[in-house]
Amino acid sequence: MREENYHMDNKEFITYIAALINKKDLSRQQACACFKEIIVDNPSRMQQGAFIAAITAKGQTSAEIAGIWQAIYELDTVKVQVNSRYPLMENCGSGMDAVKTFNISSAAAIVAAADGIAMAKHGARAITSACGTIDILEELGINVECAPEAVKNSIEKAGIGVFNGMSSYVHPRALGRILSETSFGTVLNIAASLANPALPLLAVRGVYSKTMLLPVAQTMRHIGYKRALVVYGEDEHGRGLDEASTMGLTYICELQEDGRVLHYTFAPEDFGLKRTKAGDLAMGASKSAEASRMLRLLNAQEDQARTDIVCLNAALAIYLAGHQPNVQQAFKRAYDIISSGLAAKKLNDWIRIQQ
Repeated sequence: MREENYHMDNKEFITYIAALINKKDLSRQQACACFKEIIVDNPSRMQQGAFIAAITAKGQTSAEIAGIWQAIYELDTVKVQVNSRYPLMENCGSGMDAVKTFNISSAAAIVAAADGIAMAKHGARAITSACGTIDILEELGINVECAPEAVKNSIEKAGIGVFNGMSSYVHPRALGRILSETSFGTVLNIAASLANPALPLLAVRGVYSKTMLLPVAQTMRHIGYKRALVVYGEDEHGRGLDEASTMGLTYICELQEDGRVLHYTFAPEDFGLKRTKAGDLAMGASKSAEASRMLRLLNAQEDQARTDIVCLNAALAIYLAGHQPNVQQAFKRAYDIISSGLAAKKLNDWIRIQQ
């Protein structure tokens, strides 16, 4: 691997762009070296954009995702060591999906944290949607522009915290610039979101395409995750979303501790649920409206459709943490957490600590 002070010849960088345009895969080392050049702002901005667009259009491999993640983590991520009795977990969606729902993963993370799971979230402002993880949590009162040490403190004391993937406190060199200049979904929706300063060992990760399930699970194995659930759901029309679905089938790749990957599906009926429709889960007209609805949900005052899908996605985290023997039992537990007031209390604790 090249050292940070090495600068790739411009012609060499362009050669890699040409290879990607011609549908040739890069090795992990090549992808890492190329993206390190982008982080240090060596190629022209046009060439940087061409590289990101070309690798996205080709379809990224697990090796390429791992290489880009490595470049971001090594050169542009502030590292923190969280003191926790339990393995850290993250949950997030990749974006770029066809069904634009409300922010399910943030609500699910709060429910999971209320079950005693140490949640180390790493999110961004909206790129391919109207309201991203950072946007909704900021609206709820979380300080999303704080230093990583403040997030570490929140995880240790409140059991949940969020690193802002677009903040220069977290990624001081380039990631915020790159993401803010990219108004469409790219390989970074996966690779950059994996560059969590706390390096969790467990994760529930939604992807935008069924074809990405196995590559992302393999990538997570390569970069050190102990266990993970990679998730892709479908709505009533067969369109994809980066969450477990109450509208249609959900496809799972489960990364196990021994490195094996299990493949399975489940349907809403497996949880005793009546299928809902995408319109029932659509994002609201404003951030404030979305924040109000999330508060109602966490206080057990929201409609059935929204509550069901949050509980289903929280159940994945509860199961992955080993708190319940299967996803069905974890789903019941998620409902109990909301109805008992534990989820609302957890949010209040989080707001109080991560300010």
